[in-house]
Amino acid sequence: MTPKTDDLTAFAEHLAHESAKVILPLFRKPLDVENKRDENDWDPVTEADKGAERVIRALIEKHYPDHGIIGEEYGVKETGSDFKWVLDPVDGTRAFVIGIPTWATLIGLYYQDKPLLGVMNQPYVGDLFIGNPDGAWLEHKGQRSKLKASGRSELKSAMAGTVTPHLYERQPGLADRFKTLSSHVKSVRYGGDAYFFAMVAAGQLDIAMDPFLQIYDIAALIPIIEGAGGCVGTWDGKNPSMGGNIIAAATPQLRDAAIDLLRVK
Repeated sequence: MTPKTDDLTAFAEHLAHESAKVILPLFRKPLDVENKRDENDWDPVTEADKGAERVIRALIEKHYPDHGIIGEEYGVKETGSDFKWVLDPVDGTRAFVIGIPTWATLIGLYYQDKPLLGVMNQPYVGDLFIGNPDGAWLEHKGQRSKLKASGRSELKSAMAGTVTPHLYERQPGLADRFKTLSSHVKSVRYGGDAYFFAMVAAGQLDIAMDPFLQIYDIAALIPIIEGAGGCVGTWDGKNPSMGGNIIAAATPQLRDAAIDLLRVK
């Protein structure tokens, strides 16, 4: 039985707004940028990421102390609860540090290890995307509208987006398969981060895809896309709610046609 989500959705929106109070004063300002990996693999993190996650975690622990948490910056809090929050305080930190507003705060809630609701907040632009079992919405500067995926089912008329083609070079043969898919669609755009997935829900884009995503990169986006009538999967048969090689599409037919070109035969 799926729990009632009104209060939980409102709380997720509250988390997004409170975290924005930490993030926005740091955007387009001089920042110390750390690299979480090595000099050959730049994975930046700033006080915006860390401070926002601290605020979100503190509010969850105050209002829902029994809920579990998975956060990109501060790891896992296991409680044994059916409810687990999945947090990416600044998805798209590379964009954040160069002043491009394609970053977003992603807040998802899982119930019994399945996506229940999610919000994606871009407070500089003023876009708050919301998804739960009742549907999906965009709140833009106080006006809320319902989201609906495009319904497009043919690759030749589809528009796609991914963060960068260079990611596909990490797995042998994947870059060639991505190139093949690119030749079958109407257009491919780059650099949108989580925004591309939100645009699938909004009906502006037909396919959004990125390889090697973590759970916190996709958790909040699945309820938004599915709430708008779109679908999410992977091209290697894994559970998309756990991360991996993710593809979101306007229809199952479009998703499956794209996967057929991407997967290893």
